[in-house]
Amino acid sequence: MQIEKIAVIGAGVMGGSIAAHMANAGKQVVLLDIAPKDASNRNIVAESAIQKLLKMNPAPFMHKSFAKRIQTGNLEDHLDYLSDCDWIIEAVIEDLDIKTDLYKKIDTTRKRGSIISSNTSTIPLSMLVEKQSDAFQQDFLITHFFNPPRYMRLLELVKGTKTKTEHMKVIEAFCDIELGKGCVQCFDSPGFIANRIGTFWIQTAMINAMDQGITVEEADAVLGRPMGVPKTGVFALVDLVGLDLMPHISKSLLSTLPKDDAYCKTYRDVDLFKKMISDGYTGRKGKGGFYRLDPEAKGKKVKQAIDLKTGHYHDAVRPSIPLIKTARKLGLPHLLGDEGKIGQYAWSVISQILSYAANLVGEIAESVYDIDQAMKLGYNWKMGPFELIDKIGVAWFRDRLLKSDMAVPKILSDIGDQTFYKIEDGNQFFFGLDGKYHAIERPTGVELLSDIKLTKEPLEKNASASLWDVGDDIVCLEFTSKMNALDEEIMTMIAKAVKLVGSDKNAYKALVVHNEGTHFSAGANLGLALFALNLGMWMQVEEIVAGGQRAYHKLKYAPFPVIAAPSGMAIGGGCEILLHCDAVMAHAESYIGLVETGVGLIPGWGGCKEMLARYANDPKRAKGPMPAVSGVFEMVATAQVAKSAYEAFDMLYLRRGIDEVVMNKDRLLFKAKEKALEMVKTYEVPTPHEYKLPGDTGRTALNMGVDGFVKRGLATPHDVTVGGKLAYVLSGGKTDHLETLTEKDILKLEVSTFMELVKTAPTLDRIEHMLTTGKPLRN
Repeated sequence: MQIEKIAVIGAGVMGGSIAAHMANAGKQVVLLDIAPKDASNRNIVAESAIQKLLKMNPAPFMHKSFAKRIQTGNLEDHLDYLSDCDWIIEAVIEDLDIKTDLYKKIDTTRKRGSIISSNTSTIPLSMLVEKQSDAFQQDFLITHFFNPPRYMRLLELVKGTKTKTEHMKVIEAFCDIELGKGCVQCFDSPGFIANRIGTFWIQTAMINAMDQGITVEEADAVLGRPMGVPKTGVFALVDLVGLDLMPHISKSLLSTLPKDDAYCKTYRDVDLFKKMISDGYTGRKGKGGFYRLDPEAKGKKVKQAIDLKTGHYHDAVRPSIPLIKTARKLGLPHLLGDEGKIGQYAWSVISQILSYAANLVGEIAESVYDIDQAMKLGYNWKMGPFELIDKIGVAWFRDRLLKSDMAVPKILSDIGDQTFYKIEDGNQFFFGLDGKYHAIERPTGVELLSDIKLTKEPLEKNASASLWDVGDDIVCLEFTSKMNALDEEIMTMIAKAVKLVGSDKNAYKALVVHNEGTHFSAGANLGLALFALNLGMWMQVEEIVAGGQRAYHKLKYAPFPVIAAPSGMAIGGGCEILLHCDAVMAHAESYIGLVETGVGLIPGWGGCKEMLARYANDPKRAKGPMPAVSGVFEMVATAQVAKSAYEAFDMLYLRRGIDEVVMNKDRLLFKAKEKALEMVKTYEVPTPHEYKLPGDTGRTALNMGVDGFVKRGLATPHDVTVGGKLAYVLSGGKTDHLETLTEKDILKLEVSTFMELVKTAPTLDRIEHMLTTGKPLRN
């Protein structure tokens, strides 16, 4: 069965966002909701939802044009729209009677064998289908998307006693490959996996902080990065999702969980939280939450945190906790075993969370692996509960539970001195409830560099990059620096990669540029550059720029295919490396752009050269030198970044017919290898581009455009300087439209202009400000 047309019933924020992501996958979508009484437009609810989605930030659509793939309607007039849908998703209010009545209507109009699912996270599947026909029950399952559906990878799948196995396989494959989801099968239990454990984690952390006199800043510092949790920790996470959401989740869990469940035993209402909600302090979507911006700061952004005892706000402080720093070196037991206030708080939360998860294996999911995956995908934890126990030490954790007079979960006793995960004969295994180890099986088409690294040594390695044999006679170049920032070590490794793969002594056929970091590359290492600039090491800086150009040139003209496989940010130099590859297999959530003007520079590693060539060859643009130059200038001068891989095609960072989009980042390496092997068969080294650029005339026109921005207050004095230098490079320097320039000519212009800018005080200020604050300076 193929999923081609999908219906979503319920056009609220969640239902609308699910519909948007189905459209992102290229599917035709039907979005239905109620027809308001006496409304002149009976489709107004669904139509308004689309308009809201188009204005939302972060955007539910990967490209605004995808909204056209959604057909709107209402539940009274357009139930017949369901008759040719392959999958019908219910996302209406969490009311059993409303859902039950809706299902009976759906069953009368849907085509036989179509799949129906609910996005519920609170009502058991058994209750949802209790009054439905056998045929309906066979076609029904739960697909619990995490919000926002485009960005959160977790999809929890729940089947009923009568659900067809084939339907589960179809939905799981579709959501994995075409929606980019990490699918985890759960048992039909309250809260499923992620919300069951995650809500208990949040509640325990918040209540214990109040009881133990821990500030919100301290709690987030302790329960954030040290535990492999995003830096939001707990309180900032609640601000992100909305404090007003928590009572609804709690009400559901309290009504469905056994009274002896740890969640029910520890839950309590908190007057402060009630008051915050009633006063509008529900988090980022409200006036603030546990954190807020000082309303009396007169235009300045002063972050404040709430005092959990008094309810008053104070200027937020970053707590200095030496215990956390030493725990990085000595291990988590050093933190969890400390008898001080911070250690006791950390242990009081982590001990309960990990014990709770251990007691739920077999009740909420089949394995420890499923639980770990759900928490990593749903809450962005770097380690799931059982991976965290392994890191702490199973024996140490079990002994500490006993010393704390806490019950030891059965699985922690059964495992003895072993670990929950192990590697054997190149395969990964997890400990099962049967006391045996079971292999972790990846779906066909999923290849992870992290798996390869468990059993292989790198072909080459330095402080910032590595080369790996990833099979099929292909080498992978991996960046390993902080934020995968590009430096001389990476440029050196690029040269080694080209030499290694291109050597007649080796059987390698192609190179893939890929890593599994949060971001492909945040650009050049500005910290190292600023250090050299402050010492006046101009020659060294110029060599860094020229060295990058040489390295990228080698990639472009290597005698074999070079395929980039980015995910996350690929900006500045990270974007430029994509521009020099033969093809790009981009994760849909790739954010690509040349952003150098934000730090007072221009692209110096061939970005100007490559974009000029792409715009000149673009069939949609008028011929002649000026259309290409003006197009590149507008984009680079304003540091435009594509907010998805699909947007990158419009900006020519990606090329239609050559580059491709991959929805699931776990499939990037496999798809890049597949592309490389396909290109090997007929590969030819690209022909260098020749340039006809407008010279002084074009530069004057571009500078007039900058003057217009100045008059409108949209450009600062240094923007004018940087814009002028960029215009000089893109127009070809001291040339005219009759001359033919080579790639080498444009690269020389990039280097000389780059060096002129780095010697200006405003550019140095911009670089320093970016390194200090992470934000551009408008000077």
